[in-house]
Amino acid sequence: MTTSPTEAQPAVSETAEGRAGGWVSVVALVLANLVPLVGVLVWRWEVFPLLLLFWLENVLVGLFNVAKMLVASPTQPLSWAAKLFLIPFFTVHYGMFTLVHGVFVMGLFGGAFRSGAPPPDAALVCQVVREHKLQWAVAGLALSHAVSFAWNYIARGEYRRAGLADLMRQPYGRVVVLHLTVLGGAALLMALRSPMGGLVLLVLLKIALDLRAHLRERRRFAVSAV
Repeated sequence: MTTSPTEAQPAVSETAEGRAGGWVSVVALVLANLVPLVGVLVWRWEVFPLLLLFWLENVLVGLFNVAKMLVASPTQPLSWAAKLFLIPFFTVHYGMFTLVHGVFVMGLFGGAFRSGAPPPDAALVCQVVREHKLQWAVAGLALSHAVSFAWNYIARGEYRRAGLADLMRQPYGRVVVLHLTVLGGAALLMALRSPMGGLVLLVLLKIALDLRAHLRERRRFAVSAV
């Protein structure tokens, strides 16, 4: 009995080389998430800059997800027809979801809801980013997602196995779990007047949740490959 190429050769995620390669994006993720720790300890960030940074990462997640959807299943003609509808739909739906989330972060933690405060907009977000020196932290998070996209999704062939429906759902699960936890912790820290120890724990909690989501995503693609 002849074996198919899939049976004869394990997916890259199952090989020793694949497992070792998976650590590249894990290390990049942890290093990028350590930048906020420097912000807390060195630049004395409080709750609002941290939450704004985490919200900006949501924007990055959406942008990279659009890129994933665009290159997914490139040899299937029907998938290209589906992309014409699903990518704009995801962009609008996730964009509105992220916008509402950002308005609440700016309003509840950044003071944008107080009387006489200017309404939150892109210019105000850019101003806050500059004031709190968030540029390098945003760049680090963008680099982490770029490494994962290039190394896991492209080089290790995950784009061949990724389904559009799965990619549509994926960012929401990550964002909702992460930010319900982080927002709850942030509200508590605001009540306690942002103690540094609590902020450090908040950053570490975010790293743990990010790692959990990242490894779950890698396992899901590995299962679908066999």
